[in-house]
Amino acid sequence: MTDAGGRASSIPLIGGGEEPTLDRFSTEGRRASGFPPLDVPASDIVLPEAADRPPALPEVSERDLVAHVNRLAHRNFAVDLGAYPLGSCTMKYNPKICDWAAEHPAFRDLHPAAPATLTQGSLEVLLEIETILCELTGMARATFQPAAGAAGETTGLLIMRAYHKSRGRSPEMVVIPDSAHGTNPASVSLAGYQVLQIPSDRRGLVDVEALRVAVDDNVAGFMLTNPNTLGLFEEDIVEMAKIIHDVDGLVYYDGANLNAILGIARPGDMGFDIVHSNLHKTFATPHGGGGPGAGPVAVLEHLARFLPGPVPERIGDAIEWVQPADSIGRVHGNHGNFLVVLRALTYMRALGGDGLRRVAERSVLNARYLASLLSDDYQIPFPTPCMHEFVASAAALKRATGVRAMDVAKALLDHGFHAPTMYFPLVVEEALMVEPTETESPETIEALAEAFNDIAESARTDAEYLHAAPHHTPITRTDEALAARHPVLTWHMTSTP
Repeated sequence: MTDAGGRASSIPLIGGGEEPTLDRFSTEGRRASGFPPLDVPASDIVLPEAADRPPALPEVSERDLVAHVNRLAHRNFAVDLGAYPLGSCTMKYNPKICDWAAEHPAFRDLHPAAPATLTQGSLEVLLEIETILCELTGMARATFQPAAGAAGETTGLLIMRAYHKSRGRSPEMVVIPDSAHGTNPASVSLAGYQVLQIPSDRRGLVDVEALRVAVDDNVAGFMLTNPNTLGLFEEDIVEMAKIIHDVDGLVYYDGANLNAILGIARPGDMGFDIVHSNLHKTFATPHGGGGPGAGPVAVLEHLARFLPGPVPERIGDAIEWVQPADSIGRVHGNHGNFLVVLRALTYMRALGGDGLRRVAERSVLNARYLASLLSDDYQIPFPTPCMHEFVASAAALKRATGVRAMDVAKALLDHGFHAPTMYFPLVVEEALMVEPTETESPETIEALAEAFNDIAESARTDAEYLHAAPHHTPITRTDEALAARHPVLTWHMTSTP
């Protein structure tokens, strides 16, 4: 809405409608904050790069600014609003007690360059969560520098490279399965290796015989998540680890799916040498835009000397920063995103060992319950019972009605649920990868299944309506291909032909 002067009024836009850009709220001289009077002489700053006049930024009150930002926020789906069954991403509810801990001034206001003598409490946090994480994964030491899971992958692969270099070797290949987590091949390339892809067998698991034939002395390692991206537990993991170890390779665990085995099975006991975990997935820290994130990397004892440094170590009565002997160097400014790590430790301590095990048990139970409630329109291509997630195929629905996995996913938004992951992994036609997580109640699981089934029924009566879904969100179906081919990266590009 606008006032007589054409400016946007501060009347809340509840229930939809276009939200004006912030410049529409602007009134000359209006401010959201101010500065105290100068207590030093004023002086002009003369720089050749400086503009002749101040930038034309909107001039708005705090009230209008806060209202504008909150109205925009309410147009987004979030884990605090409803179920977010995004497969592989483990988008689960973030307990607010973890935010409470991270907001404590003694942690929040700590300068990252403060010396160890003044940060003993924070170093104790890092040591305690390292101990817990290593116990959960079967590793010996860990670094919390990597800022996300993909950064953890790169860190782990650089450790792999340093290990081989220390042994006078320079193998070129890293093995990944065809159902690999999407960032794995990119991380392999970024670390300077080449990808050797291994197919899945009819069970949806790694084809062990194909792996055996492909592996030779030129293989540096094997990247795998277990359960895999199809939500299936790799039953032959011990044998696969031996195949890699027999050529002096290392086995790397992508922790994207650690949520499914938490407190039940440990990657270290399966034969893995390096483990990255995603604190935003398994340990419920904010995900994506709620970041920054953390993707700690844990290793067996013989690889600890390659970890990014420095790492905290208890020496006598104090904790000090120590540089590992053959460290690959820093992978993040300062010591990582500490407040995210603190949130994860709060989560661990709040649940305790039994609670962390129940996370895994209930995540698997929820996924299997949801899969059992879906109609035959959604086919599960592999008969093995899933773990924490499953991949359903909408191929039969597409052949019968023309409604694709994309249409199903978009229509779920009209039912109040976020879409699952679509068209991944690539080994399943019209794939819908669904992960309900342990934080959803049985009633929510049942409502989500009902939504899936209602959409399949609607496909038979009004497929065109589903092709245009969603209909009840702030914006309707977008052109994803256009956004990818013609990205608008700056404000100035909006006016460029």
